[in-house]
Amino acid sequence: MDPLADVSRETLHRLEILVETLTRWQKAINLVGRNTLDGAWKRHVVDSAQVVSLIPAHATSLADLGSGGGFPGLVIAAMRPDLPVTLIESDARKAAFLGEAGRKMGLERPPTLVVKRIEMAPPAGADVITARALAPLDQLLAWSDRHRTENATCLFHKGKGWQAEVDEAKKKWDFSPDAIASVTDRDAVILRIGPYTGAPDLRDRQPEGRRR
Repeated sequence: MDPLADVSRETLHRLEILVETLTRWQKAINLVGRNTLDGAWKRHVVDSAQVVSLIPAHATSLADLGSGGGFPGLVIAAMRPDLPVTLIESDARKAAFLGEAGRKMGLERPPTLVVKRIEMAPPAGADVITARALAPLDQLLAWSDRHRTENATCLFHKGKGWQAEVDEAKKKWDFSPDAIASVTDRDAVILRIGPYTGAPDLRDRQPEGRRR
């Protein structure tokens, strides 16, 4: 399934501008893995776009943690112009890239850019939290706890070690993950996590994540 199959030509053009801007800035700062730049469309754009269909219909705001090269935050902002997006990025140079890329893309609703550490940024109060290639799951849940609403949905890209991360995170958090197979990597998943709580008393209970 191609998550970009039904998007408008205008949206595709905006995403192409994102890749062009990324390629130019990558020469000066490391925004993505250098060995992934040639295949940036699939490795980064399509990979990011697949989370859009997982955003709940009732969501009114989204916060992307550690936005870096704009994935998935700027991709979501391009595909969901109705949804207010906040990009949280502590690195000033990466934040400068996010600002320029967003301007060049001509986004209908420019995202809010917060240049602070995730744990120091003002609480975003977001209905959806996203993060890609950022940190282990238990750390992501700790950071997300500051920026989510009570019934928020977390959507995290994870690689082939996702189950071990789930098991480790369950030592600290009580949550029920839904692991959705990635369309770009057969070993990867999108972890969808609804409301969760701290669970220091659940160290011996580690149920399996679900994959479909």
